[in-house]
Amino acid sequence: MTAIVEFSPAGTGSRSVPDAKTQGNSSIMINEFEFVGLTNNPVQQIVLFLVFLIFYVATLVGNLGMITLVVISPRLHTPMYFFLSNLSLLDVCFSSVVTPKFLANLLSKKRAISFLGCAIQMYFVIGLASVECFLLAAMAYDRYTAICKPLLYPVLMSPKVCILLVTSSYILGLLHSLLHTLLTFRLSFCLSNELNQLYCDITALLSLSCSDTCVNELLIFYVAGLVEATTLLSVLVSYVYILASPGKISSVTGRFKAFSTCTSHLTAVAIFHGSILILHFRPKPSSGSFAQDVSDKVFSVFYTIVIPLLNPLIYSLRNKEVKDALGNLKRKECGNMNP
Repeated sequence: MTAIVEFSPAGTGSRSVPDAKTQGNSSIMINEFEFVGLTNNPVQQIVLFLVFLIFYVATLVGNLGMITLVVISPRLHTPMYFFLSNLSLLDVCFSSVVTPKFLANLLSKKRAISFLGCAIQMYFVIGLASVECFLLAAMAYDRYTAICKPLLYPVLMSPKVCILLVTSSYILGLLHSLLHTLLTFRLSFCLSNELNQLYCDITALLSLSCSDTCVNELLIFYVAGLVEATTLLSVLVSYVYILASPGKISSVTGRFKAFSTCTSHLTAVAIFHGSILILHFRPKPSSGSFAQDVSDKVFSVFYTIVIPLLNPLIYSLRNKEVKDALGNLKRKECGNMNP
């Protein structure tokens, strides 16, 4: 039996895996994967099910409520809230790709997912996360134009430009995901069918492959790293310009509105990109450990389940325009109930 030694540019070290072509009859091809759950204790599984079910319902209510509020409130028909409604849509889709299957696995003895189902889940996890990276960068550009170029803002952020930015975010993000998905699922998986994650994570899948995954790891490090670096850098550059020109908006009220949306956006960016960097780009030892497995799952839960819940809270609790729109909606409903 020969072995392939893989180079990991992300700092994961090298590992030797059997070459499927030389294994002969000892190679067993995998047609489904089984998740390694958080716990096997029935009581803990029920408790976790209820907790994450509440999280999921709150995520749907919060994000769909934000979309509805933006649609029905004329004062929120601005580029910033157009982007925010798309961010809420992404969060609903992202959470729905992972959470229902995760909840079902908590109550099931067999936590399996088919080969095709795993490919589809991984495609949307990577794709929607990539779209969100580009969308957060577009939102930073919107804040830059609103504060640094207020007179040109209606032209620079016209409806056509906004639609173009959102459409480009989806196209680039989904194409980026398609690249990783096609190259991952062309591999042979015959080492094990146990995914030591809560969803079909690309790094967990590569660890199960008996093919040469060097190209895949290079793509994660360079292509995914490029997406992360360019989008995060564009956000940082936008806010450098914003901080360097605080006097562009003359009125105190205008400055307050602009910077209140900036703080909400920066909070969302810090949480989202921080989770990606910790989960996928932090140095890891060459061999897994119990502490590392636990930390990976904790960050995965935060990344896929908690963050989609936090975004509508961040933008509603820290944003006066959203609060005012909610207040107007409540007063309108009360007026309709009490003619």
